[in-house]
Formats: sequence, structure tokens, C-alpha cells
Amino acid sequence: MNWNALTNSDQLQLLIKESAEQPVLIFKHSTSCSISRAVLDRIERNLSTALTHVKPYYLDLLTYRPVSNQVASVLNIEHESPQAIVLYQGSPIYVQSHFSIDINGIKSALPTPLKS
Repeated sequence: MNWNALTNSDQLQLLIKESAEQPVLIFKHSTSCSISRAVLDRIERNLSTALTHVKPYYLDLLTYRPVSNQVASVLNIEHESPQAIVLYQGSPIYVQSHFSIDINGIKSALPTPLKS
């Protein structure tokens, strides 16, 4: 799995713009949480083969708490951890946390031509 690190607020604005061209996944991960680790492992086992056209971003929310807070504020979503957010055309189309994060759910949220 080739994650792109999300480490600053400028990147957030860029990836929102990037989502106009392709879906973007932001995974907010707490490195001190066993549930977060389990969900991350599950995503890594399935995402690279299931959704090759979704660009994944990894946010270590303990190290980059201000960026995590900005994600919640800018996208107008409640902060949770772990949390998966898929943006497409600048808007969140999938927002789930904990064990509700599911590759099939992400797939279902994508527009029809992108579901494969």
C-alpha cells in the first residue's frame, strides 16, 4: 500500500482540488489505538487491489492534530478516530469510523464508472 502522507493544511486544500479528477481517501489514524491499527490493516489488505483509482492519504492524527482538526472543520464532518473519508469532486461521499469502515462501503459510495 502506497500511502501519501497528509501532514499540513496546504496539502488538504490540494487534495480537495485533486478530488475533482479522482476520488481521494483520507484515513485518520491514531497510532496509539488498537482499533485504529486493526482497521488500517484491513484497509491495507484490501484497498490496493479493490480500488486502484482511489488515491490514499494517511493522517497520523496524534502527530498532526491541527491538520486533523482542519479536515473536520473544512469538510464539515465530526472528528472520529479511526476515520475514513472519501472525497470526490470536492465533497465527502463516504465518512465512516471504527469498524464501520469497509472497502465495499467505499466502493458503493463511488460514482458508477469508478466502482471497479
